[in-house]
Amino acid sequence: MAVGVDDGFSLTTPLMLDEGQYGPFVIKDEGVEDVESNTYLRISGTSTFFKTCFNGLNALSGVGILSVPYALSEGGWLSLTLLFLIATATFYTGLLIRRCMDADKRIKTYPEIGELAFGYKGRMLLSVFMYMELYLVATGFLILEGDNLHNLFPNMILDVAGLRVGGRESFIILVALIILPSVLLDDLSILSYVSATGVLASFIIIGSVFWTGAVDGIGFHGKGKLLNLSGIPTAVSLYAFCYCAHPVFPTLYTSMKHPHQFSKVLLLCFVVCTMSYASMAILGYLMYGSNVYSQVTLNLPTGKLSSKIAIYTTLVNPITKYALMITPIVSAIENKFPCHHRNKSISLLIRSLLVISTVIVALTVPFFGSLMALVGAFLSATASIILPCLCYLKISGNYRRWGIELVIIVGIIIMGVVVVVVGTYTSLLEIVNNL
Repeated sequence: MAVGVDDGFSLTTPLMLDEGQYGPFVIKDEGVEDVESNTYLRISGTSTFFKTCFNGLNALSGVGILSVPYALSEGGWLSLTLLFLIATATFYTGLLIRRCMDADKRIKTYPEIGELAFGYKGRMLLSVFMYMELYLVATGFLILEGDNLHNLFPNMILDVAGLRVGGRESFIILVALIILPSVLLDDLSILSYVSATGVLASFIIIGSVFWTGAVDGIGFHGKGKLLNLSGIPTAVSLYAFCYCAHPVFPTLYTSMKHPHQFSKVLLLCFVVCTMSYASMAILGYLMYGSNVYSQVTLNLPTGKLSSKIAIYTTLVNPITKYALMITPIVSAIENKFPCHHRNKSISLLIRSLLVISTVIVALTVPFFGSLMALVGAFLSATASIILPCLCYLKISGNYRRWGIELVIIVGIIIMGVVVVVVGTYTSLLEIVNNL
């Protein structure tokens, strides 16, 4: 096995050995350390360019595709330019994450970038934002499932121990019970392959919505507004939510067989996903105008085959991804209790309580659009826009040198701060007013 590094050097010494020191090299699970030159060589992964592209597309294309028509209706046609602006900014911050990782070959995860930049406090800050984002996205999955199933079966009533629960609340509980066994699994490798269908699912949803409008009689008659200033904060927050995959980028980078191709992977993924988001936003807004719901699938006529395909595809995707979102949080909690780490009953209790807590939040805050806007404004904008810029400036030391790059990065940080402050306030206000 050879170890490839970015500067073209390759180490041909066999690495099928246990950890330990062999001559001038220290063999570790994640790489090779040259103790003589005090340098570290990261072992290249096995993922090809196209496989990494697929994984990147799967990370970027999520349930945000259902909310972009609503975002466009909130901000008006001109707000679509903000989607492209946020896509460009988050693409650039994705490149900054790679530069941070290149500064220390031992970095493998997003929190480790924070630790390299700001020490233990930086690691904790990035961890908190990452885990909060994953938790609320998983909660959003339950809200999405409840809304769409209630739209299909409006007369559903769940009777548990004499307690009658009707409407969307009953579907949230049922979906949680269906998801629970997958969360209890220790090995989620099978689910990771199933969830990879998310890319295909996104294209199926777009195609089904287009078919509903073009063939099934809905038409494209919604003229919409050119600009709605009062809805811009909500629109920007939802656009930011669409690009919240930055915590996954370090994993994609380290998994690549040829890491120098990572920039091309990012470019392809962002272009394809941005075009998909823009297409869905335009389709949904043309079909339903200002009457489009926070999930465009709730507008679709349930009697049409194309609508059913879109809705059922929407339902399957979150079920397969819920466990993958929750697992990093479970691992972090279990690592805080090392003495109970291998205790199966403690692990099952932690996982069950975590699922129950998301159900409670989903029942308490049953507003998909407002919750996703909050996630996008407060968490996604911070983790995907602000923090990568701050970490890069600290690690590289470029904040001491005035130039075009510093101007661009400072501009992105200011944009991110505005999104966080205004978007978070607007989202919280909407949630409180709707409670």
